[in-house]
Amino acid sequence: MASLKDLRGRINSVKSTRKITSAMKMVAASKLRRAQSQAEAARPYAQRMERMLGALAGSMAGQSGAPPMMAGTGKDQVHLIVVATADRGLCGGFNSTIVRNSRLLANELLAQGKTVKLFTVGRKARDQMRRDHGKLMVEHVDGIGRKGIAFADADAIARRIEAMYVAGEFDVCTIVYNRFKSAISQIITRQQLIPFVPPPVEAQPADASGAIYEFEPAEDAILAELLPRNLATQVFRALLENNASEQGARMTAMDNATRNAGDMINRLTLTYNRTRQAQITKELIEIISGAEAL
Repeated sequence: MASLKDLRGRINSVKSTRKITSAMKMVAASKLRRAQSQAEAARPYAQRMERMLGALAGSMAGQSGAPPMMAGTGKDQVHLIVVATADRGLCGGFNSTIVRNSRLLANELLAQGKTVKLFTVGRKARDQMRRDHGKLMVEHVDGIGRKGIAFADADAIARRIEAMYVAGEFDVCTIVYNRFKSAISQIITRQQLIPFVPPPVEAQPADASGAIYEFEPAEDAILAELLPRNLATQVFRALLENNASEQGARMTAMDNATRNAGDMINRLTLTYNRTRQAQITKELIEIISGAEAL
């Protein structure tokens, strides 16, 4: 049985831990409000961009001269998987969910005889993916989001992906991230970035005006300009969704840790009181027994 001194030390230690987790919960809650508003504000633009490119792609159906980022290489052999996680932990299963899904995707492609390359974003992605798939890693970026998610960060990643595609280093690019739903719920998402895949028809709202659009300049010139911008936009959206999901997961995890610390303090305090009472009772019995012996 632990001594009273040991129990007091453990109680004080758990109380200190509870203060830290409670502070981290409040910090994550304050960051979540801004991150959530940024993620929700980016969704309409990214979705509209996809729909516009889908309409342009539909008008070029069956025509030659489509940009390579839309037409593809004509092969499906080399896949680049962009694994986007956070740089820090203490956010529940946020990072592990993304890494687990990325490993599953990589293993599925390898089982089909495909070549897989990994582009990791965030320290947790690098540290966890290199345990089993270290030889597949070709690029890594971290430090994003320390001062807030900026479009320049996403644009730099998109430019690197585009350069790799132009150099013929892969045929298909897919990004894996967590889409924010609520503070306690995130949706693991796989999104193909290259070649561009138009959204399904049912996801595109019908144009009630029945307008007929004429494009100036030609569709292929517009696509050549908009496809790289769309790539950066979709990467930026994924980073914003990840940031909001990370803060929500961290707030939930720290709230659970604070509650668990409180329960542990109650149990340790009860054990401390019982142990102290037992020692007092034992000392009283010894005093009374000694008095009677005299």
